[in-house]
Amino acid sequence: MAKLKQFLPHILVLLGFVVIALFYFNPVLKGKEIFQSDIVQYIGMAKEQSDFRAETGEEPYWTDAAFGGMPTYQLGAYYPHNYIKKLDSVLRFLPRPADYLFLYFIGFYILLLCLKIDYKLAFLGAIAFGFSTYFIIILGVGHNAKAHAIAYMPMVLGGIILTFRQKLIGGFSLLAIAMALEIQANHFQMTYYLLLLVIVLGIVYLIDAFKRKKLPQYFKALGVMVVAVILAIGTNATNLIATQEYTSHSTRGDTGLTIKPDGNDKPEVGLTYDYITEYSYGISETLDLFIPGFMGGSGAEDVGEDSELYSELQKMGASPVQAKNFTQNAPTYWGQQPIVAGPAYIGATIIFLFVFALFLIRGRLKWWVVGGTVLTLLLSWGKNFGFFTEFFIDYVPLYNKFRAVSSIQVIVELCVPLLAIVGLSCLFANKHTKEEKIEALKWSSIVTAGLALILILFNSVLFDFSGLRDAQLRQQLGMDLMNALKEDRQSMLVGDAIRSFIFVALSVFLIWFYLQEKISKKLIIGGFALLFLADLVPVARRYVNGDDFVNARKMEQPYQPNSADQQIMQDTSRYRVFDLSGDPLTSSRASYFHNSIGGYHGAKPGRLQDLYDFYISQNNMKVLNMLNVKYFIIPTEKGVQAQQNPGVYGNAWFVRDVEWVDDANAEILAIKETDLKDAAIIDNSFKDVIKMDFVYDEVGTIELVSEQPNELVYKTKASIRQLAVFSEMYYQPGWHAYIDGEKVDHVRADYVLRAMNIPQGEHTVTFKFEPEVIQTGGTIALASTLVLVILIVGGFVFAYRKKA
Repeated sequence: MAKLKQFLPHILVLLGFVVIALFYFNPVLKGKEIFQSDIVQYIGMAKEQSDFRAETGEEPYWTDAAFGGMPTYQLGAYYPHNYIKKLDSVLRFLPRPADYLFLYFIGFYILLLCLKIDYKLAFLGAIAFGFSTYFIIILGVGHNAKAHAIAYMPMVLGGIILTFRQKLIGGFSLLAIAMALEIQANHFQMTYYLLLLVIVLGIVYLIDAFKRKKLPQYFKALGVMVVAVILAIGTNATNLIATQEYTSHSTRGDTGLTIKPDGNDKPEVGLTYDYITEYSYGISETLDLFIPGFMGGSGAEDVGEDSELYSELQKMGASPVQAKNFTQNAPTYWGQQPIVAGPAYIGATIIFLFVFALFLIRGRLKWWVVGGTVLTLLLSWGKNFGFFTEFFIDYVPLYNKFRAVSSIQVIVELCVPLLAIVGLSCLFANKHTKEEKIEALKWSSIVTAGLALILILFNSVLFDFSGLRDAQLRQQLGMDLMNALKEDRQSMLVGDAIRSFIFVALSVFLIWFYLQEKISKKLIIGGFALLFLADLVPVARRYVNGDDFVNARKMEQPYQPNSADQQIMQDTSRYRVFDLSGDPLTSSRASYFHNSIGGYHGAKPGRLQDLYDFYISQNNMKVLNMLNVKYFIIPTEKGVQAQQNPGVYGNAWFVRDVEWVDDANAEILAIKETDLKDAAIIDNSFKDVIKMDFVYDEVGTIELVSEQPNELVYKTKASIRQLAVFSEMYYQPGWHAYIDGEKVDHVRADYVLRAMNIPQGEHTVTFKFEPEVIQTGGTIALASTLVLVILIVGGFVFAYRKKA
């Protein structure tokens, strides 16, 4: 009974999290699903894989539906012995996206409990963290993996802090499980940013241990954490090994190409500086954290019928309906990023408490939180703080593997509410005198309220409200509409600055009355609970609300076949489709219905991207023919139409000759001059594999007779040895070739395809996708999981017996 009473508050808190998550996303209770644009793209990419899994009960690990063919390692592939994924499924028992909001809550709650914060304040902190606007926005657009990884970040920090406090068994257990879940979330960019914060934390604790002469305890805790992380990695071995393998073949790896289509030198391995920093947070844009409408919110805001834009449109002769339609999606954002779905608003109340904590808290926690906040804030500025970003790109390992540097601000959004709640807990503790608390209240009021007042009174002096796309908008809208738009941008800033000032003032009054013993601790906690919800939830609902939910069927089948799709699907042979109705490399629509050379993915196959840059983007028919592009989907005045390509080479063909080349540069350039139906372009490194004693057989045949994503079967007939080129993507770590059941070697040809010698006579040629990483990773994952379970159970049994 005593144990139950001890855990009852936490059980009630968890139930509260469930209720709040379901209440915010209440359409899920009616069977609806949130429309997430990125998830729609994912469904298109994974359709073939999902269908194969449903039909056979097997996992293909390869899809032909996108980019000519690629592994499914980053498309939700199921791996053997992935028990951490099963644990994650148990934790995410609520309907999506309420499950991720619940994870936000519970993760931050556990972190605050590890810091010995009272459960009521921990509940408050979890609400503040979970309703941080950016975290809700990413759920609206479908960045589920990012949200997933963010949700487990606080638990990882909680495990580290427990271990450093010499709570070795509990710390090891929490860290190992949380880190395993973090890695399983499969958003390595977010995990990498967490690592940067952990390094700051570790340095601060090291300095503190040195000062206190407690280095042995520090390194003992560090050793325990290393074991925990190694086991966490081991439980995710298959995904990590497979991802590492594919990375080297993707746009994040090295294809060997050192030139660009224009002949200039290509940057070294890794993403380009411009690509990495395309989404860089503006320095002044940081004020979005405090004032949601500071930079105009998103790229499509509803400014309403009382806006200057609406008034100007009516003056120009627009009807009320036309004016309303335009003002519902007004381009009010005037920051430095190309596209923004909403501000990264943390909350004026939280920002105030964060500043209050800065004046009150001393010690390790303050310095690693502030250090992590400053570091990641500077990095989020990207090209707007160029020398710092360039240093990290050039010298910090793996930093150049990730784009959209603005997203590192998730660490700021973790650190700020963390210190804010710890600061609030200090208000109730006896560690500081009343005078110290009043002094902290005074200065935090001056800083935050003063900043809001400056922006209210002097915004027109400080800013011109001009954005990155304004030159283009000016051409489209004209000067009068642009001036009206700028006035609306200014109104949004002033309105939300007043809003933030009010929340700061209410926070000040709450703390002041508590210090004057006019209100109780329970009342001030209740007051801040209301302030957090009133501050954060309405802003979050500006960008994600009930209007974003649709009938579940629309998400289950997000694409409907058009007339072009229906025409193409009447052809039951094997071929590829090139969808020209949009950007083929940013849409998975064609992949939902056909085998496409386009698709949607953050890490496309590297050589396919090279081929696209050099030839496909120019509609080079020779390259499209070799890729077996039999149909084009083209836009016309009457809608999209299907156009057949009569020159397509087919699934495989025999060639007369080989064009030997020295490297990737020569290989891709040779495509321009070579008759690809007549000769195969092959790198010299494969000379030991290809036998040159073949003679082209005019009447020889090679025919595809059976196809699955992970297995292709051909029948061949020739009077003498041949060299065949297969219109399939070459991916050596996994694809194996067999002739009449005996394994044989095949090589890369024409930069992306496969080639091999075919003996004379009649034969069966089979390609099977048999990735060794799956077996190897599964073995490691099983062993790591067993060791982890034994250590955790054994540790708690040992602790129990020792206590007894």
